[in-house]
Amino acid sequence: MKVRPLADRVLVKPLEEEDKTPGGIILPDTAKEKPMRGRIVAVGNGKVDDKGERIKMEVKVEDVVLYGKYSGTEIKIDGEEFLIMRESDILAIVEK
Repeated sequence: MKVRPLADRVLVKPLEEEDKTPGGIILPDTAKEKPMRGRIVAVGNGKVDDKGERIKMEVKVEDVVLYGKYSGTEIKIDGEEFLIMRESDILAIVEK
């Protein structure tokens, strides 16, 4: 299924966090925290300002981003978990 977010929204695929602590202890699913990193899958066209001009999105497809722990709305597409959120919910782009 193809999904294109509207306005200044983005579709994010959360990246899985490590199953082990730095000390080597394996964490069960119940002890894991929600991911706060993800890869941008799709972006909207950008928000329209008061003058009717479109504001360009700063993020692009394939960017790895950091977002707030409880940001966005969880959705399932073809059995996969995604988040849809506004660009303003994104805290940073992870540089390679």
